Amino acid sequence: MTLPNPYLPEIATVIETVQETPNIKTFRVRLNNEERMKNFTYQPGQVGQLSVFGVGESTFVINSPPTRMDYLQFSVMRAGEVTAKLHTINAGDQIGVRAPLGNWFPYESMKGKNIVFVGGGIGMAPLRTLMLFMLDNRKDYGDISLLYGARSPQDMAFQYELPEWTTRADMKTVLTIDREAPGWEHTVGLIPNVLTEMAPSPKNCVAITCGPPIMIKFTLQALKKLGFEDDQIITTLEKRMKCGVGICGRCNIGTKYVCVDGPVFTYAQLKELPNEL
Repeated sequence: MTLPNPYLPEIATVIETVQETPNIKTFRVRLNNEERMKNFTYQPGQVGQLSVFGVGESTFVINSPPTRMDYLQFSVMRAGEVTAKLHTINAGDQIGVRAPLGNWFPYESMKGKNIVFVGGGIGMAPLRTLMLFMLDNRKDYGDISLLYGARSPQDMAFQYELPEWTTRADMKTVLTIDREAPGWEHTVGLIPNVLTEMAPSPKNCVAITCGPPIMIKFTLQALKKLGFEDDQIITTLEKRMKCGVGICGRCNIGTKYVCVDGPVFTYAQLKELPNEL
């Protein structure tokens, strides 16, 4: 789907909000133009710009899968003026949406392969859209594994979905926190260390990882030590975008524009870029 005017937000109504963690809030929205909402299409991993009128706009992944189109879901970590204002938005309020933007996860080329998802904190948002898409098309993919971690149980997003993810027979889920916490019954340890203990086989496998930069750095190292090739590893770049259509140059890294060429990149592609991340 292409935007009628790439610079003009469409008006959307927030139909529901979820306070995921103390600093992450999820918004479920519907475009006010019912015809546009009915015909809205996107791919797993694409992003949208959410705008608070009179304040500004910021970029967030559409973390509901395109197989479930009751609404568009965005999860926002409070980290600046726009995100702080978004956190005051409630059901019934209106915001601006420019979407879809950017590229997407190459799910077609992953068919028949085993998939390993490695997410940290808010990094579960982009993984969620692809993971649910694959679960909704389960026969197309091999084994699916998820390693999701956060500093503490309170910092884990999508807690209402974790019981299903940990008990599904058609996927393996490992939850971990950085250090012991009262009542925690799952794994304790840093994500790269737990990943090393899980030791997923790189044979016929793709690893997709999203999370804080420091987590990504050591997760990439762990995957390489496990034998994953650079083109078997996929991640997303979280770099500030302005126009979202590759014009302003705000998000360029070398010759690449995150808003157009990304946000999804293989590790092989990342290694070809200047060290500006």
